[in-house]
Amino acid sequence: MDLPKNHFKAALIEGRKQIGMWCSFPGGSYAEMMATCGYDWMLVDCEHAPIDLTTVQTMLQAAAPYATQVVVRPGWNDPVEIKRLLDVGAQSLLIPYVENAEEAARAVAATRYAPAGMRGVAGLARASRFGSVTNYIPRAHEEICVIVQVESVQAVEQIEAIAAVEGVDGIFVGPADLSASMGYPGQLSHPEVRAKVVEAIRRIRAAGKPASIVTADDLLPEAIEAGANFPAVGIDTLVLLKGLRELRARFPS
Repeated sequence: MDLPKNHFKAALIEGRKQIGMWCSFPGGSYAEMMATCGYDWMLVDCEHAPIDLTTVQTMLQAAAPYATQVVVRPGWNDPVEIKRLLDVGAQSLLIPYVENAEEAARAVAATRYAPAGMRGVAGLARASRFGSVTNYIPRAHEEICVIVQVESVQAVEQIEAIAAVEGVDGIFVGPADLSASMGYPGQLSHPEVRAKVVEAIRRIRAAGKPASIVTADDLLPEAIEAGANFPAVGIDTLVLLKGLRELRARFPS
């Protein structure tokens, strides 16, 4: 059996725009429903949503027959959590709060087997189709996509160094934490925050890496114009709340 192809990584390498959606709700049926909606990728969020490892595997299995590619965000740049997500079959990871090149290199190393990294070897995991993929261990990195998230002023200052780390496939700007680090917590519309986000995206693209963002603010079109080429254009929780509230408003008591 051949190594499963990571179509999301291939699209980033080819420079094709990829439109994503944030997934905050756990469950295989929910992931399958979202996978039918035509998005190029969906982010399964294990950092701020109640999604555990077993549920991640179920969601990966449910979405597998569809064209939508699954990206998983671990709770932290933790090699143990990263190892376990890879073993259950995640091929694309978004690593939160990467501050510098050293932390980016650590994230990449967590996805590579020795001697290139420190991923523990599990020969019969779902990632290798339970040992059926030929030469999985020496080839696994070929189809693993590592996106790192810059979420502070300090991290933005290190964009070029982070982008230069071998194995970093893209950089994601986190505007919420960035706004807090700038002294404007929750103020994503603040002119200085908007300017910093746009600056970060332009610098990521100038450094030769794909760039992304997710925001509920109207900053998104400006970010796309600046070069965000795999943007997450919505957050499921907000989409659901908006629909529910609008429906309720149509039928006053």
